[in-house]
Amino acid sequence: MRKFNTTGPCFPDEHYMLPALDRLPGVRELAAGGNYFVIHAPRQTGKTTVLKELVREINGKGEMFALYCSLETLQNRSDPEKTNIAIRDLIADNVEMSPFYVPVPNAPALRSDRGGIGLAVRTVLQNVCRAAGKPVGVFFDEADCLVGDALISFLRQLRDGYVNRDTMPFPKSVALVGMLDVRDYKAQIRPDGESFGQVSPFNIIAKDMLMPNFMETEIAALYSQHTAETGQVFADGVIEDVWQLTRGQPWLVNAIGCECVEEIHGFRYGENITVEDVEAAKEAIIRRRDTHVDSLMERMREPRVRRIVEPLVLGQGLTVSRNSEDFRYVIDLGLLREDELKRVVPANPMYAEIIGRYLTRDEQDDMQSSIPETPWVKDDGLDMAGLMAAFQRFWRENSGADRDIMGYREAVPHLVLMAFLQRVTNGGGHINREMALGTGRLDLCVEFRGARYAIEVKTSDNFQGEKSYDQCARYLDTLGLSEAWMPIFEKSKDKSWDEKIYSRDVAFGGKTIHLVGL
Repeated sequence: MRKFNTTGPCFPDEHYMLPALDRLPGVRELAAGGNYFVIHAPRQTGKTTVLKELVREINGKGEMFALYCSLETLQNRSDPEKTNIAIRDLIADNVEMSPFYVPVPNAPALRSDRGGIGLAVRTVLQNVCRAAGKPVGVFFDEADCLVGDALISFLRQLRDGYVNRDTMPFPKSVALVGMLDVRDYKAQIRPDGESFGQVSPFNIIAKDMLMPNFMETEIAALYSQHTAETGQVFADGVIEDVWQLTRGQPWLVNAIGCECVEEIHGFRYGENITVEDVEAAKEAIIRRRDTHVDSLMERMREPRVRRIVEPLVLGQGLTVSRNSEDFRYVIDLGLLREDELKRVVPANPMYAEIIGRYLTRDEQDDMQSSIPETPWVKDDGLDMAGLMAAFQRFWRENSGADRDIMGYREAVPHLVLMAFLQRVTNGGGHINREMALGTGRLDLCVEFRGARYAIEVKTSDNFQGEKSYDQCARYLDTLGLSEAWMPIFEKSKDKSWDEKIYSRDVAFGGKTIHLVGL
């Protein structure tokens, strides 16, 4: 019985999967046409699965010898000589283990030292081409593991072999596959704008291909494989809900399917999978912090990620260029994306939830002993007025000037409020977070025991009176609600707490907006 895969590349006899090469149109033609190219995408989106299928298909036709070689074990190595030898041995090992490798008579030894250590990669690739007796394609997975001088040496040897293919044997096609696109490779090896001079190792790259997420129709096709094999039905609304939560991120799509089938329903295939199951699966995945989630969130500590994510939480404008290395890096991580309106937002609602919870997890832990869960809980929801008054007291007592949360100093007020709300809603509800650069606010929707509460967070320097009320009223319209709470954090150091702390209601456009001074 096949299953939803969350642990590595997919195999057709073990996992539900879409036709791998159909997900990257044109890749067959690039390889067959003798091109050197880049494939990039965030972690666990299917790159390795595509690469292995491409190698199997090419070798199955017999006209060309294709080799898969992962550089994952060379993570962050920068010594070029040691790395050259390591890559040489990886290539030779993979060739010798390939069932499709049939060396011609008098084939050269793959690990020949001809040319010296500085050309060890070029030499082994030449030897493979001589030994194979047919055109060769080499596809390097996790190529972005190489850094610094080791990466420069590797790329220069590829370029040297490529431009001299008319006089010496060398691979017909080479792919570099990883998270990074061509611009990121260039940024890694050209610190501070250092020039390559007249010869760039990147002018041999024919195309940079982005591995896409699933479309909604592809989620349906993937899940239908499970139904066809087990008879277990995904109820109306499930596919749409999974699409909305994940935006087609392949690992998340598979993780939700796996959680619903194996954990929530315990392989009881006679039970339909419902929208409520999907919501429960989402919550379990976020709370469990699987490796995929944890490794992505650890990136949040990196200064170049923080430079993009902190303004996102605050709703501020982008503080770096969209062409900058920092911005491209965060996009390539798959953490954020540009939406249809060109706004920078979390890559999907699940990541928005994970970002909010990750940045506030230590605060939540600290609040366990000081924040009771029950005073604001009612049978039909929450006493929001009482809850906000309690947060005013908490903020007055705990907002020291030197407070810091993982380096996100500017976002501390927003993060502490989210931690407070998360602490209160744990076990009985959840928080939907809407974050976008340039909006001037953070929108939250607390759902608890069937009731919903809109919260629009502001700071005193981006509160604009009627314009802010109009923003809030439009947010309420999208939620179908008539009232919202607007916490406004005072940025001025000169105001006293008595001036900062206030509560008053504003009627605007048929809505009630409860202002909460902080």
